Amino acid sequence: MQETNTVIPLREHHDTDFGEPRRFKVYTARQLDKIEPLQRLDEEARFAMDVVASVLPFRVNEYVIEELIDWDKVPDDPIYQLTFPQKDMLAPEHFERVANAMRSGDKDTLNQAIAEVREALNPHPAGQMEHNIPEVDGERINGLQHKYDETVLFFPSQGQVCHSYCTFCFRWAQFIGDNDLKIAAKEAGQLKKYIQAHPEITDVLITGGDPLVMKTKNLRAHIEPLLELEQLRTIRIGSKALTFWPYRFVSDNDANDLLDLFREVTAAGKHLALMAHYNHWKELEPSIAREAIRRVRATGAQIRAQGPLLAHINDNADDWARLWQTQVELGVVPYYMFVERDTGARHYFEVPLAKAWRIYRDAMKQVSGLARTARGPSMSSHPGKVEIQGVTEIHGEKVFVLRFIQGRNPDWVQRPFFAKYNGEATWLNHLEPAFGEEKFFFEDELAAMES
Repeated sequence: MQETNTVIPLREHHDTDFGEPRRFKVYTARQLDKIEPLQRLDEEARFAMDVVASVLPFRVNEYVIEELIDWDKVPDDPIYQLTFPQKDMLAPEHFERVANAMRSGDKDTLNQAIAEVREALNPHPAGQMEHNIPEVDGERINGLQHKYDETVLFFPSQGQVCHSYCTFCFRWAQFIGDNDLKIAAKEAGQLKKYIQAHPEITDVLITGGDPLVMKTKNLRAHIEPLLELEQLRTIRIGSKALTFWPYRFVSDNDANDLLDLFREVTAAGKHLALMAHYNHWKELEPSIAREAIRRVRATGAQIRAQGPLLAHINDNADDWARLWQTQVELGVVPYYMFVERDTGARHYFEVPLAKAWRIYRDAMKQVSGLARTARGPSMSSHPGKVEIQGVTEIHGEKVFVLRFIQGRNPDWVQRPFFAKYNGEATWLNHLEPAFGEEKFFFEDELAAMES
């Protein structure tokens, strides 16, 4: 029999290989006691989980529980650490205050303790509320952030939740029900009008939460008007759905509609980038996760992978090397290794900058050139994205070599600068200028911008 090359349409492919849509079942802090594998924990550990989950948002779905976590390796399993609250995610004094309030049974005392602990966790780092939200005619446009000239971030109100929450999340304040801390657009037309008024904007990043929790028809309402804008070259969607709910691209009721929307974007001449958040190579192992990647790539969209370096989850070079190399094999572009941001449970997850650089360098040594596209370790700090390029000695002084990948002033980008070596530093504000300088080169200009 003569062989023929037959292309199977996406709709036929998922009907044949993946069966009926999987039901999305999610657990929040109120349902912790309903998660069967947690019954292995003793009473004290479950109480500690309740305490932490009352402060930091908790949400996990059944796919993560059943397919990604190895419960025989709990508590050390990386995906368990990524999704389930741990006692040490709160400082001892914060934990004891909330725990005592919880034991007292006084709801008002508990709510006050939770609110004050949350405020101490720096809920909006890097000037997100003070300096990144734009104004038009003196009125703030909530739901947009415009930090770098060419890129605007858009937070659609329907996308301010995720399929599961990451315990390290720097946007945890979006999910605790406090409207004063939430960044979310109430009007669909805001984004297009703002871009039209700013010809320097070429890229939009639709973010959250996770925009892909939305039905496709709602996402389409935000994206389709943008396709008319000639100035717009790239549409990015920030999402962890490829990890936490790959069925979104395969067997959900509107999965094919979503892929059709991706095709429309690329057919309109726009570059569509799915900014996928990955924290560990285990997230790439399930066949459904790989099928989701295949389908997204088949639309002409590109998947770029980013994630932070985290203690308890991925703070070793071997895991990063395996992650990047696997991504390349699947057609995903390694994009960023971030430094854990200065918010939330940072003390639990943060890694000294010197160690972060060593892990990055040792991982890079293990992979091919195609996997060396990942930039980092990068701090998304108030003045911009600052990359640690190395540790060296100049005129007898040990220093960090740094540069801006992005900056509030574009002229700062790619300019090298130096900081005194500090083996304990975990963030930019822990560093001091090298060579006797009083300030880093950008500090005076940054202060002028703030004022």
